[in-house]
Amino acid sequence: MTRPKPTMEEITALAKRRGFIFPSSEIYGGINGFWDYGPVGVELKRNVREAWWRDMVTLRDDVVGIETSLIMHPGVWRASGHVENFTDMMVDCKTCKKRFRADHLTSDQCPSCGNRTLTEPRAFNLMFRTYVGAMEDATSETYLRPETAQGMFVDFKLAYQAARKKPPFGLAQIGKAFRNEITPGNFIFRSREFELMELEFFVPPEPAEEGLRWHRYWVDERLRWWHSLGVQPERLRRHEYSGADLAHYSSATTDLEYDYPFGWGELEGIAHRGCYDLTQHVEASGKDLSFFDEESKAKYLPAVVEPALGVDRALLVFLIDAYEKEADRTVLRLHPRLAPYKVAVFPLVRNKPDIVELAAKIERSLRPVMRTVFDDSGNVGKRYYRQDEIGTPYCVTVDYDSLQNNDVTVRDRDSKAQVRVSIDKLEEHLRGQL
Repeated sequence: MTRPKPTMEEITALAKRRGFIFPSSEIYGGINGFWDYGPVGVELKRNVREAWWRDMVTLRDDVVGIETSLIMHPGVWRASGHVENFTDMMVDCKTCKKRFRADHLTSDQCPSCGNRTLTEPRAFNLMFRTYVGAMEDATSETYLRPETAQGMFVDFKLAYQAARKKPPFGLAQIGKAFRNEITPGNFIFRSREFELMELEFFVPPEPAEEGLRWHRYWVDERLRWWHSLGVQPERLRRHEYSGADLAHYSSATTDLEYDYPFGWGELEGIAHRGCYDLTQHVEASGKDLSFFDEESKAKYLPAVVEPALGVDRALLVFLIDAYEKEADRTVLRLHPRLAPYKVAVFPLVRNKPDIVELAAKIERSLRPVMRTVFDDSGNVGKRYYRQDEIGTPYCVTVDYDSLQNNDVTVRDRDSKAQVRVSIDKLEEHLRGQL
């Protein structure tokens, strides 16, 4: 049964209240499009990254990792087309002075004040400019990267030689990117500073059907990944691009879309980019980035299939999808791999040193093998519901009987069921559940 969708107001309130996400620079009034991750949020974000990296890199023998710099030679962005083409069309309202993306408007009427005083659309480049070195002039101008992909294309030859890989194989990267969005919004759905998880999967350019086969493979594989982490299948769908909607260099592009509280929107894109990117960098740099196959003596520029998604947008989807409001509590039914804390350990009461000391000892013993948290604030019922709200799968309570019987109560987040488990068997029991 599909859980009812929460509102964005419920998600943002929970995120702030429980330490997932805060507005950046809030004491100065905030800055639009930028967010800070709190104590619980950084744990969830790390788990999202690790879940992606584990399945996309660690468990595969045809993908290796790479980490490229945030600032690259400006020639990279000229060759890739970002300097000339990485733009949105924007309009301004002459009355209320608000700014909008032209493609988000449905009429010539201002969405804010209702007046028909919008300017003509004009192009706005989304890249943040900066300077390298002591002088701030045209010779030192460059950009914060708007994506991580170009670093992998530029380093393609160095990387495959160092890793001793041959197509089909992939380069994966997780890293920050920056886009000066005209209208960031919907919480962390669209931000100006964000983090990407991208794979560039290089395949021989011939036969062309092989590249399309890999495109279909990655669409299915990425959909499987979302399902494996508990995202409800009915809230995911594929959107296939065709004809004029395809980029000029793309043979196939598929978006995985999610049913957000504000409607269907993009979650992840899987694009067959052909040989476009490597060709652009070869022509602009004059350097040979071809792959040379020692066995066949063939030399070629590989085609590329690219699955790409944002860490922040993925995290938002996991929050939305796991959220459920019950009669007596709010619970995040996060997959255990994603949960910020796997186990919370409580003393039943705070005024009994023996109970508090035993609970602290148990938490410290579990800490090296799973992410734990010790909580003795408020009564036990409030602690349970606090941990439910941040998605902790299991709570362990040390009580008076624990001192006599050497056992504890283990409570399940989803069912609220409680069982007594011997302290000697506690780690084994929890490992079997997580």
